[in-house]
Amino acid sequence: MNTIIKASEDFIFHCRFEKGLSSKTIQSYSSDINQFIDFLHSNSHSIKLIEIDKFVLKKYLQLLSDWKPKTIKRKIATLKALFNFLEFEDEIKVNPFRKIRIQIKESKTLPSVLNISDVHKIFKSAYNNRDRVSSQESYTFKEITRDIAILELLFATGIRVSELCSLEAKNISPNFASILVLGKGNKERSIQICNQETIMALKMYQKAFKCEINQTGYFFINKLCKPISDQSVRFMIKKYSRLAKIEKNITPHTFRHTFATLLLEEGVDLIYIQHLLGHSSIMTTQIYTHVNHVMQKKILRSKHPRKKMKMLEEIQTS
Repeated sequence: MNTIIKASEDFIFHCRFEKGLSSKTIQSYSSDINQFIDFLHSNSHSIKLIEIDKFVLKKYLQLLSDWKPKTIKRKIATLKALFNFLEFEDEIKVNPFRKIRIQIKESKTLPSVLNISDVHKIFKSAYNNRDRVSSQESYTFKEITRDIAILELLFATGIRVSELCSLEAKNISPNFASILVLGKGNKERSIQICNQETIMALKMYQKAFKCEINQTGYFFINKLCKPISDQSVRFMIKKYSRLAKIEKNITPHTFRHTFATLLLEEGVDLIYIQHLLGHSSIMTTQIYTHVNHVMQKKILRSKHPRKKMKMLEEIQTS
């Protein structure tokens, strides 16, 4: 009798070698499925596929109820994908999720963004930090040079932190005019780099880490000569945010939100922003159509119809 353990192994094999999903997605799927298997064991449920029904899944949903809605949705999506695969492969007759109606509501919160002054302060804190290092041969100088290149690239392109950490040297053009990004679902997109300060920061970093880059093939390298991790980038951004005395909770994704929002405020079409961000649907990009308070004030001062009414009154009284 087939078990959930054997089924999960087949599913992961399918995802890795047949669907070609990224290692990060595979890791996430494995973690979610293993959590479900642990739930079955700890609650004395059978691990036989035929005995995993809607009642077992409902109990698991109850266990997940304390998690954040976004996390619950991801974990359920993983299990749905698993059971859809098993149904397609005729390992089970009916997907038990067909017997359950699940509605998980996420609170719609606007993405946190920085104004251009905050971005300038963070950049200034990093550049000043590097200028204070006496020896350009020290690892401290090299490390800050890398930090600056990361900050510049995040703001210049709006790429995800996972995309930045997995960026390979071969996917950067020789003159740093563009990068080829491997996004979600292994979808490639090319992003132009048009800012000279960003290009100079990348060139300076490449010169400092040339040996390490050639050795690993990845572009951004840590002290252990391995690709830098998402967590390291998060810690680095928090460090420079503190140095800049900015109290907001700033993450790599904040730079992505800021990139999109500032472009939108400059009148860039949402379709172009969608491509730059690598969103598969324009609906995802539309979250950036919110307008910050500064821009709102500017719009209402210059564009509000009441201004024309005032002009009309002046004409009539003249």
